[in-house]
Amino acid sequence: VVKLRACFNLVLNITFVRPEKFYISGFSNIPHTQYFYVFLCFVYVMTVIGNVFLLSVICLARTLHSPKYMIVFNLALIDLCGSTALIPKLLDTFLFERRFILYEACLSNMFFVMFFGSLQSWTLTCMAYDRFVAICFPLRYHSIVSKRSVAVILLCMWLALIALWSSTVGLLNRLSFCGSLEVQSFYCDHGPIFQLACNDNSINDIMAYVAFLLVLCIPLILIGITYACIAIALSRIVSTAERLKALKTCSSHIILAATFFIPLLFTNISAVVSTLLNPIVYSFKTEDVLNAIKKLFRRNQLGIQNSKRKVLRS
Repeated sequence: VVKLRACFNLVLNITFVRPEKFYISGFSNIPHTQYFYVFLCFVYVMTVIGNVFLLSVICLARTLHSPKYMIVFNLALIDLCGSTALIPKLLDTFLFERRFILYEACLSNMFFVMFFGSLQSWTLTCMAYDRFVAICFPLRYHSIVSKRSVAVILLCMWLALIALWSSTVGLLNRLSFCGSLEVQSFYCDHGPIFQLACNDNSINDIMAYVAFLLVLCIPLILIGITYACIAIALSRIVSTAERLKALKTCSSHIILAATFFIPLLFTNISAVVSTLLNPIVYSFKTEDVLNAIKKLFRRNQLGIQNSKRKVLRS
């Protein structure tokens, strides 16, 4: 019996195959892809500039040190990290024809792309909650949406999604890849990779459905519910001017949610555009941020003038 078990374990070890590398085959046989790569370069550079600018404004302007802008700061940070996890590697893979990626590097890339993408989804949900409380419970807004409560929500969100994607990506290590190693995607996508396995991948399939529900379906449903409640609250406001004023505070979030979720219905790659639009929308469509930028600019101008005067006096 012992010999049979030893032989059986030996067969299992021989048949279990962990590849050294995967081959990323996305964008194959697509004409004029070089223009798309130039566009991606532009998107990435502008995303970095826009989000760093927005993060700097929120840090420097004390008027923006509020619960609402804690969420906006979190979104800008996620956009910066998420686009950095995806776009540079994507350009390296296809622009320089480095389509083979090490197994460990592939899983690492998968974790960060999925993690920051799901964080963006839940941060938009958090923003919807902020607008819901502001419009439906205006008198209790500051007691409900405090800095402490927002910090707790954001921390729980980060920890929960780290746990989700650590377990989802970690379960790929139990799979054996004895057939094709060609990943039919433009990055190390979870679905196309676990479907290449030769052994039972039912647990990975379940985790993929769980992630789909937690990252896309539930946030969309919660955002839909919050805006249904907001619509009911707005319908009770008699004054048209007040109704439009309240609706205007939601316009930035509606644009961001639409640019994030709608492209995902067609293709994942279009969602990178939302990382570029987020700082633009919050910098130029939000009155608080515009006023903060103007104050910082005036303060900087005064500082330059004062330093010139000191130089002239000396």
